[in-house]
Amino acid sequence: MKAVSPERQTLLIKSMQSTLSKLENAYKNMIEKGSNATLVKKRLDAVKIALDSLENAWHGADFSYEKENILEARKVIIGILPSVEKQHENAKEGSPQKTLLERRIASIEAAIEALEVHTINFK
Repeated sequence: MKAVSPERQTLLIKSMQSTLSKLENAYKNMIEKGSNATLVKKRLDAVKIALDSLENAWHGADFSYEKENILEARKVIIGILPSVEKQHENAKEGSPQKTLLERRIASIEAAIEALEVHTINFK
């Protein structure tokens, strides 16, 4: 993985944690309303694996997922990136939303890289 300062690591992990929290809330609300939550659940699972992958890469946290789950998470995370990039393009320059989206994009890109490393190194 690319070298990332400890401060940047913290920001990117917090961004991924925020994404996870939003998905957890969305999933809970959809289940309560009886809505189809399949896509949200898929993204929730992928973001959890992505977050664990970052924490493993940067802090040595436990990471014990099957290769198929890692590959699926990477695929889902890659699929999320274009919509976040589009939101970023539409955000007002200098706004807090633009900064948040910049961090979210960076955290997704770092997670994609970390997940790729895990698939390469999978035993």
